[in-house]
Amino acid sequence: MRVLVVEDDVRLAEVLHAGLRAEGFDVDVVHDGLDGYWQAREGAHDVIVLDILLPSMTGYAVATRLRAEKVWTPLLMLTAKDGEYDEADGLDAGADDYLRKPFSFVVLTARLRALARRGATPRPRLLSHGALVLDPESGECTVGGGPVTLQPRERALIEVMLRNPGRVLSKDRLLAAVWGLDGAGDPNLVEVYVSSLRRKIGAGRIATVRGLGYRLLDPDD
Repeated sequence: MRVLVVEDDVRLAEVLHAGLRAEGFDVDVVHDGLDGYWQAREGAHDVIVLDILLPSMTGYAVATRLRAEKVWTPLLMLTAKDGEYDEADGLDAGADDYLRKPFSFVVLTARLRALARRGATPRPRLLSHGALVLDPESGECTVGGGPVTLQPRERALIEVMLRNPGRVLSKDRLLAAVWGLDGAGDPNLVEVYVSSLRRKIGAGRIATVRGLGYRLLDPDD
């Protein structure tokens, strides 16, 4: 079984490399998000171990981009970020599993084997909430059956919302999931794209929750 480890902590990466090899895995290691993306995209790996806080691209951005490009290699996020929203963001970005540091090596290897047995399974094709429908693969979006033309960032933003219908999403979460900016982005960027989306899909479909963020609604419900 071949594993790709994307981890910027060199010492931890060495421990993972040695431990996984001792368990019979073939292991490739990179320390940068962009390098990890290219290795995952071009390599033939059975499973990926991905940190979140990486140079060049966050783990969220790597996962989102891979899934958008139909790379379905099972992916486990291994990270020190231990909040429930962090875990939700990882799974929403396309991860299949999430393990917090510090971790049990026995549990890690068992989960990797389970993911490898599951194989590269494509995600459900369509996302919908009320009359709003998005095909993440083609990027086609409709409202009430009528086509809506979205820019790439708009599509990514509405996809995150469609995967979290009714849940309040903070600007920081959206910046991390859509732009790969973890704690360093301009919240006004989210406001600009939300405003554009409202004009295209209907103002009543995205509610502002003052001081917290945005929530996707079904105005016909």
